[in-house]
This record gives sequence, structure tokens and C-alpha cells, in this order.
Amino acid sequence: MPAKRDVSKRTVAELVAQLGRMTYGDSFANGLTPAQWTALRYFSRANRFSRTLSAFAEFHATTRGTASQTIKSLAKSGYLTRKRSKTDGRSVHFNLTHKSKKILSDDPFEVLVAVAGELSKSENRTVVLGLERMLCKLAQQQDKHLFGTCPNCKYFQKDGYYLKDGSVYICTLMDEPLEEAETEQLCVSFQPVQ
Repeated sequence: MPAKRDVSKRTVAELVAQLGRMTYGDSFANGLTPAQWTALRYFSRANRFSRTLSAFAEFHATTRGTASQTIKSLAKSGYLTRKRSKTDGRSVHFNLTHKSKKILSDDPFEVLVAVAGELSKSENRTVVLGLERMLCKLAQQQDKHLFGTCPNCKYFQKDGYYLKDGSVYICTLMDEPLEEAETEQLCVSFQPVQ
């Protein structure tokens, strides 16, 4: 068993940045740029309330203009479809096409997922908890949205009763029922449970 060692906060920050650079640099694949891959991954994981230009720009930590160019190129290439919101008619939601779902099976990011799979469950849990704390602190300091999933959100309710469709999951912010699969998708309106 390797000896325990003290690790500086700078070492942690540098390793996180280096891991990101290595992953981002290897993302030029199948004719897509790293930004386009990030967009496809985002839209594949985002819930129906968060598949918007603004939400993607927040998630990708970029401007709406840059996000717009990335999304426009993906839509033009047949990877995303645009759909006007039924509720307000102004906002546009983006969805993956069959073509994008197919190319995501060759996502270069899966190399990093495989490496993470080589860690033990306790190592993965420790890494996730540490990175979530870092991300939360950074988002607070920079006044940015923190993305997350329903089970960890203060707006999530599971009560066994709800609306006409019999859903037991509810987003109390949106006052909408949720399907079970949606509860594990990314949300721009996420607020951590205190």
C-alpha cells in the first residue's frame, strides 16, 4: 500500500487543470471541435428545462455569442434540432438528433470515463465530493450557476402524489412532474440542498 502523503492545494488545482487540458486537447475527433463535443455532451445530459442557449453558455463558461456559434454549427450539420418553447414562444430548446446520438458513441471523452472507472468506489466518491465542493465554492465566488441533478436539489420532491400523469417526482420550482430518467439529468436551475 502506498504511503499517505500530504498534498498541497496548489497540487490539487494543477492536477485538475492538467486533466482538463489533456481531455480537451484530445477532443478534436470525428470532425468536431472540443467546444462542439462539449455541447453535444451537455445536450445529452441536460433536462428539458436546461436545453437552451443560455443554459449551455453558463455550463460551458462562455459568452452567449460563442455558445450560439457552436450550437448553430451543430444544428447546420444535423446534430441538433431547434424547437420553440410552448410556454413562452420566445425561448428555443435544442435536442439531439439520431446523428448526434450515434456520434456520441465515439465520444473521445469516454477515455477519461474509462480511466475514472479504474478507481475504486471509495476513490471515486472521494474525488466527486472534493470536486463538487471546489466547484460549488468557485461558482459562489464567481456568481455562476451551479449545475446539478434532482436528488441533490432543494426543488426536488418525491412524494408519491401528483398531477394527472401519476408522476411521483416533482420540480417545485417549475411546478412540473418529472420522469424518473429526468431526475439524473443536469439542470441550470439546480440549488443544492442546504
